[in-house]
Parts: sequence; C-alpha cells; structure tokens
Amino acid sequence: MAQVAASTPVATPAVDAGRITLVIHGGAGTITRALMTPEKEKAYQEALNKALQIGYAILKKGGTSLDAVEATVRFMEDSPLFNAGKGAVFTHEGRNELDASIMDGRTLKAGSVAGVTIVRNPISAARAVMEKSEHVMLTGAGAELFAREKGLEIVSPEYFYTEARYQQLQKALQAEKSAGTPDELNAPTKPAALPKKTKLKLRNGRQPTGATENIFTEGKKYGTVGAVALDQYGNLAAATSTGGMTNKRYGRVGDAPIIGAGTYADNSACAVSCTGWGEYFIRATVARDVAARVEYQRVPVQQAAQATIDKVGQMGGDGGLIALDAAGNVAMPFNSEGMYRGYIKADGKPQILIYK
Repeated sequence: MAQVAASTPVATPAVDAGRITLVIHGGAGTITRALMTPEKEKAYQEALNKALQIGYAILKKGGTSLDAVEATVRFMEDSPLFNAGKGAVFTHEGRNELDASIMDGRTLKAGSVAGVTIVRNPISAARAVMEKSEHVMLTGAGAELFAREKGLEIVSPEYFYTEARYQQLQKALQAEKSAGTPDELNAPTKPAALPKKTKLKLRNGRQPTGATENIFTEGKKYGTVGAVALDQYGNLAAATSTGGMTNKRYGRVGDAPIIGAGTYADNSACAVSCTGWGEYFIRATVARDVAARVEYQRVPVQQAAQATIDKVGQMGGDGGLIALDAAGNVAMPFNSEGMYRGYIKADGKPQILIYK
C-alpha cells in the first residue's frame, strides 16, 4: 500500500502543541433521524471517530497539518460509507470518476485531480500534483498516468464497486426514464457492465464490504469527504475528495477539485473544505469566499462561514462546509437536513455530529 508522503515541519517562533485542531466532514444532504437506523448511525459515528483519531495522532506527534488532512481523507476514501474512493457513486455510464484537492495554507500551494478511475486514493494524487509537478490540476487519463509514474497505488476500476451505490444509480436511471425528456442528450443509456465477480457472495455467505444498504440517502447532489487542520507550527491545510454526483455525465466535475470553490487554505485567513451541490459552490467560490471574509472583513470564521452558506442558499443551492482559522476556531455550517461532521482539539476529546 502506498505510504502517505511526509512533509517537513517549518517551525515558527511560537510552536504550540496546545493549538492542534482537526475538523472533518463526510457529506451533507437528506440526513435525518427518520432515515437513519441505529446500525447506520453507529457505523458513521465509528468511522468519523476513527478518521479524527488518525489525523489527531499525526498532529499530536508533531506532524504537519498537510500530513493530517491527507491521512484522514485517505481513511475516508477507503471506507464504503462515504462518497469518495471506495464508496464513490456511479456515473450515468456506470463508472466511478473521482475528484480530490489539497492546499497548504503556509505556502498557498495546491494540487488536485479530477475524473480519475483507477487511483485508489485520489487525495494522495492531488498532493503529488502539488509537490511533484509544476501544475495545480490534472484530469482523467493524464492524472492517472502521473499517479502511476509517481508510484501511487493503482487499482482496477472494479475496486470502487459497492452494491448500494450501484443500486442508487439504477434508481436514478429509472426515475429519469419515468420522467421522460424530449432532450435526447438526457436520455438514459445502459450502464457499463461490471464483472460478475464484484457481485458474488463471499464464502461465508456474506456480501462484499459495502454491499448492504448502509449508505445515507443523499440524493444526487451531495456526498464528499474533507478535512481541515491546524498543526503546532501554526500552519493550516485543507483536503477534499468525492465521487461526485450519482448519474453524472459528460465528464461533469463539481467543486471538490477546484481550488477556491471546494477547498482553500491560507494561514492569514482560514482553511475550508466544502460539501454540497457543486455547481453552486463553484459559482459562489465558496471556500475562497469564506477565507476572503475572514481576511478582508476581519470577521470571525464562524460568521464568515455562515454568511457564505447563507449566500449559497439564496442562490438556490445547499450543502455545508467546515472551516478552521489559525487560532483554532471551528465553523461547521450547513443548510441541508444534516451533515456528517466532527472535530478534535489538543485535549483529544472528539466531538461528532450528524443532524441539525
């Protein structure tokens, strides 16, 4: 398995282990107690807690915010519970196309990938783009070639298959067909066939990981994972990863891999990772908008984050974001029915929330 790249800590005159903070999200959408079984809720709480513990351990040992957000997001990409990596939704054609981005608040360097189908951990590919190329964004086959050349773990497209996500696509295709449309470009096509082995039961009679209906009901517009962190050196970082929108087509790309829309980090302002209806988050440059309010208006990060989410709502979009400033102040606003979210500070006590 590819190892998470380590960055070199850059100490400032005020190294302070007491300010370390990690904030995460696992997607926003139609997440209500009515739709949540005790088993589902427990599974998400455990996964969110594990993600927090992974990043916290890195920060606690003196690791950088970049290392923390990458490792945290990698874990969430490997979980079938979230719409990123292993749990990614399917496109209209029956593929899993993944997007991710990462940004260093100290240097304002950033990297992202979009539309990759064989990179196990897109967030690590995004970091490789940032640190091992002169570019910021790579897409599709080119991004996959770059990831392969840099030694990142490459998997078969079938690795990303989960039965629950596949069934979500079938429901979306059926709804699309039932609605009917005069626009031939919107007519559903048959999803690409998947190898039979991905649907076989294991020898113990249980289905493969993620095959049960353990995915939250998030419709077509939500589902992203992200992390923002503050390390003991006073540096911020942000990372975001997603499988995008169920039934997306034409190579659609949302806000997650776009610096300033779904991800942004600047030590002089804050670090932000978003989840929601990507088209609106792109139009509102949500992540940068939050940071700009903090930097130029000198308002608290909580006020800045809420104002930007309110703006998205006024435009007709929904979703949420997590934000963290250099003083360790946390913001987690959203205008959907729920958002998987949590944070942990230097005291090591995780706080995990799901509903409003």
